[in-house]
Amino acid sequence: MSLPLDLPDGAQLRAARPGDEPGILARIHDLAQYEDEPDAVANTEEALTEALFGAEPRVCAHVVERAGDIVGIAIWFVTYSTWTGRHGIWLEDLFVADSERGRGFGRALIGSLASLCVERGYTRLEWTVLDWNEPAIAFYRSLDATPMDQWTTQRLTGEALRRLGEG
Repeated sequence: MSLPLDLPDGAQLRAARPGDEPGILARIHDLAQYEDEPDAVANTEEALTEALFGAEPRVCAHVVERAGDIVGIAIWFVTYSTWTGRHGIWLEDLFVADSERGRGFGRALIGSLASLCVERGYTRLEWTVLDWNEPAIAFYRSLDATPMDQWTTQRLTGEALRRLGEG
C-alpha cells in the first residue's frame, strides 16, 4: 500500500508532515482522555516537531485527514528482534476521533503499518492495549492479532529512572 491513500468520506491516509503537529497533539489528548488520564500528556507541538521532523527523527506517524482535520493517528517507531535478527514496528498510539469511527480509518492505519512491514521485510508489528479496553481488543482480534499473554510490560520512570541512571 503506497501513501497517500484515499479513504471513504473524502479522507486521506498519509505520512505525517510538518504542520500536522496541532492535529496529532489533539488526538493524543483525546486518547489520554479516553484512557482516563487527561492530565498525563506533557507532549507539546514543539516536541512533536523535533521527534517527527527534527535532525534525527526517532518516531514516525501516519495520519488520517478529513475535511482539513487530523482525525486519526498511528504513531510508531522501528524495533529490532534479536531472535529473528530483523526489524519490526512498535505502534505506540493508535487513535481515531469518536465521530470518525466506523469508517475503516483504524483498520487502514494499522494496514498501512502492516504493509510497511511486508515491504521492508520486517517480521513484527506490535503494540499494547489496556486490559479494560474491550472495543479495541475486539477490533484487534478482528485483524487476527494475538495477545502475548505471558508477557508483562515493565517501565521505569521518574525518580526510579533517575536513581538507576545515576548509578
